[in-house]
Amino acid sequence: MTTTTKPAAPVAAAPARRPGPASLALRQGRLEIRQFLRSRESVVFTLGFPIIMVLIFASIFDGDLGNGVSYTQYFITGMIATGLMTVSFQNLGIWIPIERDRGVLKRYRGTPMPKWVWFAGKVIMVLVIGVVMTALLLAVSVALFDLNLPSTASAWLTFGWVSALGITACTLCGIAISSLARTARSGSAVVTPIALVLQFISGVFFVFTNLPSWMQQVAALFPLKWMCQGLRAVFLPDSFGANEPGGSFELTRVALVLGAWCVIGLVLCLTTFRWTTRRDG
Repeated sequence: MTTTTKPAAPVAAAPARRPGPASLALRQGRLEIRQFLRSRESVVFTLGFPIIMVLIFASIFDGDLGNGVSYTQYFITGMIATGLMTVSFQNLGIWIPIERDRGVLKRYRGTPMPKWVWFAGKVIMVLVIGVVMTALLLAVSVALFDLNLPSTASAWLTFGWVSALGITACTLCGIAISSLARTARSGSAVVTPIALVLQFISGVFFVFTNLPSWMQQVAALFPLKWMCQGLRAVFLPDSFGANEPGGSFELTRVALVLGAWCVIGLVLCLTTFRWTTRRDG
């Protein structure tokens, strides 16, 4: 008598595990960073421009501003703020219209990937490149121009929150202003003049209090001026605060203005951002 054995029932494959929100954001962030690094022009301009400007201006102007503050020390604080604005506001304002014009955003919107993942990737890219740029700028300034780094934990904490609020506000404003460009080519024409004007009136290239009063008042409406002022509180002695327009570094006001611009930028992003060009509808 023979016995037959039934074939074993196939084992059901375990369902594929879906990546969580953090994993999705990190993957998109790595993709955005790789795309940024593949663009040599963006890498050279974003990482090299602040360093080149420091090398030029610090070599030309070596005077003393009083209270033991050299022009180089003052100028470097403004270039850190400018670098953060370049990484966020200027880069996003130029590159998002290019992606929109090429149909990248339109195709992305048609995928099942949540839309917030794309924004998260941009934010992660901005943060990583911003940290790298700041580290390079500080290293060059310390090595070549004897920049005094903050010596207390509270100063580093101030440096952290001023940079975080500033880059957040500039990132949101960069995403929002990208909708003004009608074509890929017009992105730079829209964003670059605004960035340059803000640099000249916000105390980056010149001592802020030496600018005309009307120019100071206009600059006070925008985040770059307050980023520069907050960073001066980190890298310059407390006694120099008396030379500021308000008689001190006014860190509370710096936090309030930058926080307000974060809210304004978020509202503008939510109400103006476009996934397609105007010709696509």
